[in-house]
Amino acid sequence: MLFRCKIAKTYLTGFAMADIDDLSLVPSQIKAEILAEALPYIRKFHGKTIVIKYGGNAMTEERLKHGFARDVILLKLVGMNPVVVHGGGPQIDAALKKIGKQGQFVQGMRITDEETMEVVEWVLGGEVQQDIVMLINHYGGQAVGLTGKDGGLIRARKMQMADKEKPGEFLDIGFVGEIDAINPAVVKALQDDAFIPIISPIGFGEDGQAYNINADLVAGKIAEILKAEKLIMMTNIRGVLDKQGNLLTDLSAREIDEMFADGTISGGMLPKISSALDAAKSGVNTVHIIDGRIEHSLLLEVLTEQAFGTMIRSH
Repeated sequence: MLFRCKIAKTYLTGFAMADIDDLSLVPSQIKAEILAEALPYIRKFHGKTIVIKYGGNAMTEERLKHGFARDVILLKLVGMNPVVVHGGGPQIDAALKKIGKQGQFVQGMRITDEETMEVVEWVLGGEVQQDIVMLINHYGGQAVGLTGKDGGLIRARKMQMADKEKPGEFLDIGFVGEIDAINPAVVKALQDDAFIPIISPIGFGEDGQAYNINADLVAGKIAEILKAEKLIMMTNIRGVLDKQGNLLTDLSAREIDEMFADGTISGGMLPKISSALDAAKSGVNTVHIIDGRIEHSLLLEVLTEQAFGTMIRSH
């Protein structure tokens, strides 16, 4: 039910064929070979935690949203432990526009004043999170939504962002947080009871103040704390690209540092790549940046031998 013929043929031959919506047209032999190819990966990752940063087009296009929900359920049903950390930039921008505000960013971080923080809490912890939970539950999974306040999951403090133009000084970007600590107890309890945790990247200070935290940073830190087998970051690009637009399938820490220095990696990719590298250095076995615009890209990464997106390694 989860695979179209295009994906079936991609698995077996390495190139895409015409998409066929009627799966009854897919030969039974091909269906069997797909399942056989997935078996070693199901065995390898059985019982392992896979943290998924869910964002971009995969969160806004209906076909991709429904496909993602089914894919996460499949991973759970075959014995893996998916944990989803979601973004919601486009949804926040749309909500801000309705009240006459324009989103602003510095070094890939959203400037978050008090009014914007209220919108962020409502959009991420309410609308977006519940949409994901409802879709997964609709297709037969058991998802539970969490924010940083649930079980003391994410304790945060105000981010001090260095001013690149004025060394030694810091920029005030409002209620943007950095992570003080992650308490994984509530996530582990949900996993043990066969639930799929859906985490909104909102942290809370000791005084109860809410902070908007970059979802890539939250996903990376949760992957570290849970000792995840994989951290998968879904984006709107094929992976990390060089200056000529070519996909880089394998990157080391040294190569990433060079790309930071020469400006190849900039803007919104900065926190994504930084958190991916930190996770790899902190014991997450593999970190992948994949194209969420491709249907079932999550399954392609986890259950096939096909190289997909960019893999980040610590050395």
